[in-house]
Amino acid sequence: MHPEGSAESLQLAGRLDEARHAYEARIKADPSDSKTLCNYGGLLNLLNRFNEATAFLTRAVQIDPDLADGWSNLGNSFLHLSQYENAIACYRNSIQLDCAHALALSNMGVALDHRGDHALALQFHRLAITAAPENAYSRTNLAVSLLQSGQYLEGFREYEHRWTAQNHRSFDLKKPRWTGSSAPEQTLLISTEGGFGDVIQFSRFIDQAAQRVGRVILHVRPELVSLLQASFPDHTVSSEDDAIPAHDLECPVLSLPMALGTTLETIPHAEGYLVLDPDKQAFWKQKLADDRLQGEGKCLRVGLVWAGAPHPEIQAAFLADRRRSTDLSTFGTLASIPDVVFYSLQVGEKASQASTPPAGMRLIDHTGFLHDFSDTAALVGELDLVIAVDTSTCHVAAALGKPTWLLSRYDQCWRWLSGRTESPWYESVRIFQQSAPLDWSGPVLSIKEALAVFREEHMQAQAEAV
Repeated sequence: MHPEGSAESLQLAGRLDEARHAYEARIKADPSDSKTLCNYGGLLNLLNRFNEATAFLTRAVQIDPDLADGWSNLGNSFLHLSQYENAIACYRNSIQLDCAHALALSNMGVALDHRGDHALALQFHRLAITAAPENAYSRTNLAVSLLQSGQYLEGFREYEHRWTAQNHRSFDLKKPRWTGSSAPEQTLLISTEGGFGDVIQFSRFIDQAAQRVGRVILHVRPELVSLLQASFPDHTVSSEDDAIPAHDLECPVLSLPMALGTTLETIPHAEGYLVLDPDKQAFWKQKLADDRLQGEGKCLRVGLVWAGAPHPEIQAAFLADRRRSTDLSTFGTLASIPDVVFYSLQVGEKASQASTPPAGMRLIDHTGFLHDFSDTAALVGELDLVIAVDTSTCHVAAALGKPTWLLSRYDQCWRWLSGRTESPWYESVRIFQQSAPLDWSGPVLSIKEALAVFREEHMQAQAEAV
């Protein structure tokens, strides 16, 4: 137990700024207090100040090399900095000092997963659960490792532990959870969870769920309502801005694969399932025809997305976004390919980069006309190809069956599996994964080569169609 008002108790109470000041005062009074240095470094990790944390934690383990928590926290700093070999070395030291250190065991598994060593990672995840069976974070880390390996039945079962590992309002269900049972007289509410891309990807399961219940309602953010209502006209799509419709059962959208017993072989609608609004489709057809009249001719039309939403309020999402996002300048080398015109599909804080494209790049920015995802889908429908980092727009394009090239981070998200260049979720996706953490040069070079071939094939097909 920590005394009331101590830095540790303040940290446990979520009063992080007060805890920071309390730690700093203690370190000033005793700069060689290894445990305080260790705990302060752990707090700095929570505050996303990883380089500072590394310095304090390095001091802690230099002063006390037998401090298992110090090595574990230092491993966390390196993990968040994508320095996986350093992280693994630190976790190894922690585990050698305390073979039942659940956090070090679990995070060793995470680091190995990030490096692509899933078989070995699974062993550490299971050791962590043996050491602390009720630790929801360890169970969730195991789930992600299983899902990356394609072991969906066990993986999605374990993924249910995210309910207690995360604090998310969608988990506050008002009615009984639906776990896949037959309920032909009852109404199922499928609630939003995660980001826009999660809802788009997992909405494919609506029809399967509807076969087991009397009625399905999909309750989503307003930006998705129009697109999903057009795509699933036999079901009700309601906005989170409106009152929750009457229902008997609830299921967060990311729990549908578990409820339905989904495996790699039974993922539905890989060919695509989103449907365009005819009026918006006509609008964009004319808009792009006008672009051609203004000098773009019979060029290949390629959509670009270079960044996701940062979500600084959720550390895991914030860190993943730092690894998945880049800048428009990263795509500068693509400008050298002739007869290609790019369309910005980028929204959010990095959208302004479209106003200053790389030298030689022909980039058209019509994102001012994009008000919801049905607008985005209609624009994508008129393009020939979409090149995107791992964002919701990537899911829109792939769920339309549009050729979609995904730039994937080194620690590839579990939904794209490990070491794959294609996806069982979307037939039209081609994956270009980093070969080194935070380094987009390899994927972009591969995309440049592939785009030259794609453009040549496109031009040939156009010539033959005349």
